[in-house]
Amino acid sequence: MAGPNSNFTEIVVTTLRNRAKNIADNVSNGNALLQRLSQKGNISLKDGGRTIVRELDYAENATFSYYTGYETLNVAASDVLTAAEYPWKQANVNVVGSGLETVVQNSGANAILDLLEARIRNAERTAKNNISQGIYSDGTGSNGKQITGLLAQVNITPTSGIVGGINRASQTFWRNQTSGDIGEVFTSSAVLESEMADLWIECTRGGDHPDLLVADQAAYKAFWLSLLPIQRFTDPNTAVRGFESLKYVTADVVLDHDSGIRGSTMYFLNTDYLFWDVHSSRNFSVQEKREPVNQDAFVVPLLFAGNLTGSNFSLQGVLYT
Repeated sequence: MAGPNSNFTEIVVTTLRNRAKNIADNVSNGNALLQRLSQKGNISLKDGGRTIVRELDYAENATFSYYTGYETLNVAASDVLTAAEYPWKQANVNVVGSGLETVVQNSGANAILDLLEARIRNAERTAKNNISQGIYSDGTGSNGKQITGLLAQVNITPTSGIVGGINRASQTFWRNQTSGDIGEVFTSSAVLESEMADLWIECTRGGDHPDLLVADQAAYKAFWLSLLPIQRFTDPNTAVRGFESLKYVTADVVLDHDSGIRGSTMYFLNTDYLFWDVHSSRNFSVQEKREPVNQDAFVVPLLFAGNLTGSNFSLQGVLYT
């Protein structure tokens, strides 16, 4: 038998389903890196699989050669390791309500819609905050269920650890670049400029170079102060929407404060080789309402499954202290 709040929960489910894509988009736009990946078309919806498989793009094809006439062509395998594998990471946020709230106290149409909007905004804000923290995490939170974030993938100690199933201790090609561990790196403009130049060069290969530098408050402020004599600002319409942005060489420098990013850190990211892989049926998708048999209440779950993945870390870098 339907509960006394069943009409309201049907409205909740219908409204959430109509807004599901907007909720997923707003979660992505709440993080500077995810927003850039969205702009580049690097948010990929997957149909499933045991793991998320990401083809590697860390070196040129070794079979290229010049030849003359009938000379034998090089048909040898180009790479020994061809893909990285990432686990699915799952998350959930719920829109909940009780019969008292949704029937007794808010029986009018306007009151119901106001309550629903407040609950949806709260669920969306909660998802944005927690996903952003996961993007910058080392993936060990919630007993290892958290997203495999930048703290693991673009690590300050990239000579150890396993990322995407590949051991960095033995596979040097899978290591990111680092610069820093110098106490004055974010207090001396001269040291900062030198370290940033070194890291930019290390992260450049031909025409490939970082396009997004994401910084915490200390790193962003240090960079900003170093630019004040020349006032190099960027057009906000061409940068990452909603984020304060400066420019370094050709890359946007973005402040992502209070987002979970490691303190005194600036990531040099080439987003051509980073991806947000999400299961097509778990992109904060709305599930059927659930009503406990022993409560006058309901729960409408929104479910997520996916992970942050990469295909080349030799072109990624981190400046830190």
